Amino acid sequence: MRVGNPHTLLGLLAVVLWSVTVGLARSLSEKVGPLAGGAAVYLVGGALCWAWRAARRPSRGAARESPMPLRYLLGCGALFVIYLLSFYLAIGMAADRVQVLGVGLANYLWPCLTIVFSLALLGKRAGILLAPGTAAALSGVFLAMAAGAQVSPAEFLSGSSGGGVVYSLAAAGAVMWALYSNLTSRWMGDRSRSGVGPFMLTTGVVLFLLALNRSGAPLGAASLAGPWTAGAAAEALGLGLATAVGYECWESAMRRGDVTLVAAASYFTPLLSTLFSCLYLGVRPGASLWAGCGLVVAGSLLSWRAVSSPSSASR
Repeated sequence: MRVGNPHTLLGLLAVVLWSVTVGLARSLSEKVGPLAGGAAVYLVGGALCWAWRAARRPSRGAARESPMPLRYLLGCGALFVIYLLSFYLAIGMAADRVQVLGVGLANYLWPCLTIVFSLALLGKRAGILLAPGTAAALSGVFLAMAAGAQVSPAEFLSGSSGGGVVYSLAAAGAVMWALYSNLTSRWMGDRSRSGVGPFMLTTGVVLFLLALNRSGAPLGAASLAGPWTAGAAAEALGLGLATAVGYECWESAMRRGDVTLVAAASYFTPLLSTLFSCLYLGVRPGASLWAGCGLVVAGSLLSWRAVSSPSSASR
């Protein structure tokens, strides 16, 4: 367990920063709409990432960094953009603030999936506790979904209801981010360069173009929004900053930190996110949603204990 690894610590910081995103993103979506709000957040975040990378660029006399692999730029770039689009639209399209909490938990399937995918993509080895850990996380998400929108597992899997579509978007995003995290670790290793800035800017541009070309059909309850205000601008700037720092920290952790430890710690994001969202949005969730949070968090301990690297397993 390399908790003292600075890159691992940056990954833990990302977990804390991401805990504020659901509440802020929903509030911003209600003010200006999910497309305009998401475009602003990711354009700001991408610009900050790019500026920070430019400031850290080596001088002319220093050795030049190796270029980023094409498979990382195309493969991980596509996964990154699809994830952010799915995540932000799911939050913006949620029927109400209570359903947003369930959407957040559905999105937080990604820590469980990151650990599961690491078996095939990073050569990790799993013990007997992985199955109950994964089952606990999935059960927690389904329990939260039922509490937030009365959506059954069958409706979720088939996407036959409005709530099912929203939760399906969040779950699809979770798959994309779990793949992105593992493939970043596999393809980039300890390289210092990052595509987070360009990936985030691309997402912002896509959302901006979608906002310009909307046909006028409503996009969820949050699309009935007003003009930009000082409060909306402050939320966009704050969320853009948290997003930029969070994703840069996560990128560093996935390359040179303890991937399994950071992924396991990220199981606590649902609890932190739910707490912050309840305070910021003024929501009082029922016992079922808190029970779902507990199951998701409990799955972290089981899943983390179950997975190890090939080298540690042979000792």
